[in-house]
Amino acid sequence: MEEGNHSVVPEFILSGLTDRPELQVPLFLLFLLIYVTTLICNGGMILLITVNQQLHIPMYFFLRSLSFCDLCCSTVIAPKMLQTFLTERKSISHTACAVQMYFFLVCIDIECLLLAVMAYDRYVAICNPLLYMVTMSRQRCTQLIAGVCAVGFLDAMILTCCTFRLSFCSSNIIHHFSCDIPPLLALSCSDTRISEIVMFASTCYTVVITSVTILLSYVYIISTILQMHSAEGRYKAFSTCSSHLSTVVIFHGTLIFMSLRPSSSYSMDTDKIASVFYTMVIPMLNPLIYSLRNREVKDAVKKGLNNLLANS
Repeated sequence: MEEGNHSVVPEFILSGLTDRPELQVPLFLLFLLIYVTTLICNGGMILLITVNQQLHIPMYFFLRSLSFCDLCCSTVIAPKMLQTFLTERKSISHTACAVQMYFFLVCIDIECLLLAVMAYDRYVAICNPLLYMVTMSRQRCTQLIAGVCAVGFLDAMILTCCTFRLSFCSSNIIHHFSCDIPPLLALSCSDTRISEIVMFASTCYTVVITSVTILLSYVYIISTILQMHSAEGRYKAFSTCSSHLSTVVIFHGTLIFMSLRPSSSYSMDTDKIASVFYTMVIPMLNPLIYSLRNREVKDAVKKGLNNLLANS
């Protein structure tokens, strides 16, 4: 159906993760397990931090926000992805596609910015410990989260509008398991240069600037740790950063690979694998990394389990 110079596509067809019939059910079971694990781990982390008074400090305030973001990111993608494994017609309406893209971009932007805020939190805690609770007051933490969300929602709105202002007239088959920008740009018969420029600018802001912020924070953190005279103090300071650093390396490493690889090496299959990693796998890994590498979280989990067993 045409409307002026634009072609209105009533629905898109998602090609899914693979077109091999014998892999559909095994992949469905695998990603269902990943999604359920993500829900349980992130939901458990949110509940643990909320009910445990010892974890009511800025570091865990941000960790709770990260868990909520991971839970939302996985929920935006997983249900439709799981459906594509079991149905022959993998359709998604034009509006649903735009909504999925918007909230997916919101989650990715917020997580990227939130990891930078968490690096700043660790910088203040280690480099200026006496001023930590003053600098990272409850009001300041709330303002930082509000700012991160505002930037995420605005950036996602700009990117989504720039993508869906285009005409889609050659095909409606998205070679992906979700509505992402690159496969949709590949379908467009409009001039996509403006959308590509906007996407590049957004990538520079969310990936490059946050990566530099995190890098600078850890330069100061490592410098301060190396100047500590106590081996126990150095170990304690490093242990509070190791979980966050592991999360940053996994998440930003994937995004930087996706963003900075040469266009000549781009392929939809590679894009799908990377997308699976940061939409499904990373949201599952983050709470596991923090629970396994953080002593306070492990102690809170043990205390909670002991109380649960005692009451039963």
